[in-house]
Amino acid sequence: MIGRSGNPTLKEKTFENNEYYNGQETMTVGGTVNKSFITLALLVGSAIVSWTMFFNDYNMFPYMIGGVICGLILALIISFKPSTAPFLTPIYAIAEGFFLGALSANYEYVYYGITLQAALLTMCVFMGVLIAYKTGLIKATEGFKRGMFAATAGVALVYLISMVLRLFGITVPYLHDSTPIGIGISVVIVIIAALNFVLDFNFIEKGAQQGAPKYMEWYGAFGLMVTLVWLYVEIIRLLSKLASRD
Repeated sequence: MIGRSGNPTLKEKTFENNEYYNGQETMTVGGTVNKSFITLALLVGSAIVSWTMFFNDYNMFPYMIGGVICGLILALIISFKPSTAPFLTPIYAIAEGFFLGALSANYEYVYYGITLQAALLTMCVFMGVLIAYKTGLIKATEGFKRGMFAATAGVALVYLISMVLRLFGITVPYLHDSTPIGIGISVVIVIIAALNFVLDFNFIEKGAQQGAPKYMEWYGAFGLMVTLVWLYVEIIRLLSKLASRD
C-alpha cells in the first residue's frame, strides 16, 4: 500500500482509464476535501471503539489482523477499480481505524502520551506539506515524482523483505532498533511518507482540472488516507524508539 507515483493508489493513468462525458458532474478539490473529512471521521470513530475495547481487556489481536487484511483487500480493489471508491472507501477507513486504534492502544500502554504526540505530529506534518505545496516551495515535477516513486518503492521492498525474513526468525538489522542508525532510518522513512502528500495534492488538482468523474473525489480521499495512515504509523514507531532510549 505504500508505492505509487509515490502512492500506488493515485496515479495519472487512472485518468486515462476513465471515460468522461459532457454534462456529467465532475470532480472538484472542495468535494475531495469534504470526502476526506468524512473518511477521516469514520477512521477516528472506529479507532476510538478499538481503543476502548483494548482498555476493557478485549483480545485485540484478531481485530488488528482483520483490519490489516480487510484494508489491504479493499485497497487493492479500489486501486484497480476506482469506480468502487464511493462504496469501499468508507469501509476501508473503518477497517484501518480498528487496526490503528488497537495499535495505538498497545503503544499507549507502554509509552503513556505517545498516541496524542503522534496524532499531533501527523497533523502538523500534513499541514506543513500542504502549505509548502500551495506556496510553491515544493513542486511535483517529473523528477520529484520519479524520485518519490523510487524512494517509496524502496521502503516497501525493505518492509516486504523484513516480513518474509521474520517468518524464518531473521531480523533485519537497524530497521526496528532504537539505535541512532535505527532512529535515523525511521526519520528518513517519515520524510518519504510526508512528501507523498505532494503527489496526493498534485493528483487531486489534476483530476479536478481534467474533469474527472465525481466518484474520483472518493478515490482522492482514499489516496490521502493511505498516506495519512502510513505517516502516522511511522511517526508513532519513531516516537516509540526515542521513548525506549529514555
